[in-house]
Amino acid sequence: MKYLVSCCSLLLACPTLADGPHIERVVVFGKQSDLIGESISASEGVIGAGDIAQRPLLRAGEILEFVPGMVVTQHSGSGKANQYFLRGFNLDHGTDFSITLDGMPVNMRTHGHGQGYSDLNFITPEFIQQINYQKGPYRATQGDFSVAGAANFALVSSFAKPFAKLEVGENGYLRTVAATNIAVGDDSLALGGEWQQYDGPWTDINEDIGKASVFARYRKATSDSVLHVTLLGYDNQWDAADQIPLRAVQQGLIDELGSIDNTLGGDSSRYSLSLNWQNADWLVNAYAVSSRLNLFSNFTYYLENPERGDQFEQVDERTLYGGSVSRFYSASVGDTHFHLIAGLETRFDDIREVGLYATDQRERLGTVRRDSVNEYSVAGFLQLDADLTDNLTAHADIRHDYLAVDVNSDNEQNSGDDSDHITSLKAGISYIINDAWQAYFNAGQSFHSNDARGAVIRIDPASGEVTNPVDLLVRGEGAEIGLRVARYRYYNASLSLWYLNNDSELVFVGDAGNTEASRASQRRGVELSVYYWFTANLTTDLELAWTDSQYREDEEGEGRHIEGSLPVVASLGLNWQMNDDWRSDVRLRYFGKRTLDSFKTHQSETFTVVNASLVYETSQWQTSLSVLNLFDSNDHDIDYWYASRLPGEPTQGTDDLHYHPIEPRTLRAAVSYAF
Repeated sequence: MKYLVSCCSLLLACPTLADGPHIERVVVFGKQSDLIGESISASEGVIGAGDIAQRPLLRAGEILEFVPGMVVTQHSGSGKANQYFLRGFNLDHGTDFSITLDGMPVNMRTHGHGQGYSDLNFITPEFIQQINYQKGPYRATQGDFSVAGAANFALVSSFAKPFAKLEVGENGYLRTVAATNIAVGDDSLALGGEWQQYDGPWTDINEDIGKASVFARYRKATSDSVLHVTLLGYDNQWDAADQIPLRAVQQGLIDELGSIDNTLGGDSSRYSLSLNWQNADWLVNAYAVSSRLNLFSNFTYYLENPERGDQFEQVDERTLYGGSVSRFYSASVGDTHFHLIAGLETRFDDIREVGLYATDQRERLGTVRRDSVNEYSVAGFLQLDADLTDNLTAHADIRHDYLAVDVNSDNEQNSGDDSDHITSLKAGISYIINDAWQAYFNAGQSFHSNDARGAVIRIDPASGEVTNPVDLLVRGEGAEIGLRVARYRYYNASLSLWYLNNDSELVFVGDAGNTEASRASQRRGVELSVYYWFTANLTTDLELAWTDSQYREDEEGEGRHIEGSLPVVASLGLNWQMNDDWRSDVRLRYFGKRTLDSFKTHQSETFTVVNASLVYETSQWQTSLSVLNLFDSNDHDIDYWYASRLPGEPTQGTDDLHYHPIEPRTLRAAVSYAF
């Protein structure tokens, strides 16, 4: 048992190892799997392809809501990155939660729309084999943006059967997915593609989404190694229904599905080539990614420019290169087994343009700021797992990160270079009480990087005033105690009590449309996940998360509450396999009132939505009907409190609630055929 525990811990830390030679491959159906002896914390887990296939999704990014306590929403058009919430963090588009795809980073440093920007629109759910997630900063493999946690998406190596799928729905929704396998001598090539178009339910906006994705993965296996070479391509363009002010709806200027500025939207693309090679002792990853985003937004309408409006364009165009190499060791001293991972990572972002422009109907009026940035990082880590007894295991990790940036700005005073380094320590212990119960304690440090432009800035490009730079790297630390119980095919549950401290909070600023460094913060919370089998064919799952979020420092004229923090998250699902052919899934999601200002004088309303699906499946055919927002809730996807100005209002603007409404009830049907 003790050797198995540490091996499974290594597999969760480096998920691609699960496909390696000399290791029995285990296909995980879903997160309801028994993880006793397979994880270092109660808040760590695996999401399998079976889970992903069952749940209806409005947007591709909602695949992250399989992580218990994670909230995925949107404050703008469907083509941009989603808004994420976890453990009391408003993660904006990815701050403090690290996302990788087979070891390739998704978070973007020094991004035009926000630090840590993580756009998951390029991912096709049907092409995902599993998702390994960890909440909290307890693994040495977790680096930048991982204070709240991390998730690694693993792509399929080959498809069980070639298939073609067609989805149609209201508001011009059309989605097609197809995939096949091709034999290349003794090797294999998996090919897939996705096309999606969607108009949306908005009154005066046709989203006109045109999304295309391609996937190609070559696999070569020998007697002692496995090689994957993967090509991914994604291109998207859309018009956006952005957040709206409550007063405009109350005054009848627009309805709840209307817009103040109907010329918003954008286009983005991402192309990548990656390599993964492994044997029993080594794991090597390498990647090259070309990414581009042009995004037009307008959050304050006519506050800064009463004549032509406050619309602006954010541009990000970059190529990033990087890779990692890990070496695995095992040894025994008496009855104690040790397992060590030693790793080295590197990444280089060649950001050709990160820019901000004043625009009117997508025509540039002037340049607010235009930069090019080179950003380089290197990290080394050691992760040691030890089986101290048959039931007691421990791990001790150390990681050191170095980051250097070079900014070339259109304002020479904002050009410059900077560098920083940080060491993170992580440790934990777990005890298997019996075959059904396991207890955990973990503590760890991690960090997030700040925007390179903010680390060298001297003059505010909008106001022209002198401003102070921020630290390049910011420490975060946390700890948790947890308990897991499992009885196969009857129930499993996990409970964790945790806290997290950040030396500087990254906060989304609604009227600026970006993230800014703020005060030190602290969070503490409780999470409960329960999965129960009523019968072999009828199961339910319940996830609850409560968080208290506060700033640790006082600031004149401000309170202690963290803007955008989310105190309560709940999810309830019911899965029924009615017979060999029919199954259904019903899921309720609930979010508590979000804090909208530091004094907590303004809060959002609660959010409740129910999605349902009915599936009929034979050996080759599958048909499904999904109802998203079953009870036609008119709650808000996102809420902010800030000042904006409508035509005719005072020049200083009006403080108001700004929100993005949830999409009304919509029906979608799908049919797929396996060849």
